[in-house]
Amino acid sequence: GTITTSSGSGTITLGQSGETVNVSGTAGTGFGKILQVAQTTKTSSFSTSATSFTEVTGMNVSITPSSASNKILVLMNASLGHGSGGTSAHVTLYRNSTNLGHSSNGMNEVSDANGSNSFSGGVGISWLDSPSTTSSTTYTIYARTGSGTAYFNNNSEYCSITAIEVAS
Repeated sequence: GTITTSSGSGTITLGQSGETVNVSGTAGTGFGKILQVAQTTKTSSFSTSATSFTEVTGMNVSITPSSASNKILVLMNASLGHGSGGTSAHVTLYRNSTNLGHSSNGMNEVSDANGSNSFSGGVGISWLDSPSTTSSTTYTIYARTGSGTAYFNNNSEYCSITAIEVAS
């Protein structure tokens, strides 16, 4: 039950050349290890007057999970706002054609309490997804307005969407 060094001090050698060292249980299997990262950045603005979720042009990222049991962590950051007379602006995340957020409120919003002023602020999404597939999977940001016009990345700052495959 004791491991000692072959020379009495220094490096511990497990096995000899050509031998296999087996580890029982889950030790060393890489759970939680980051396997791949994909990212898309956008520097142009997008606006919509639609009150139902509309795809934000250029805000998508595709990733192909290496195992159906792995998770995908999706991160998004951007600015979101609405024009004068608008009430709110909402964003959500889609996996392929499925809205992963609330059907009408999405995953994040900005709003002005009295609805008469334009409003803008930074928004983010962080979502740990279980796509249960090894097929290419696309994550896309969608936006909508409550009324008036919603603006995504209005001042053309850098915004991004990142997909990170995590071993599970």
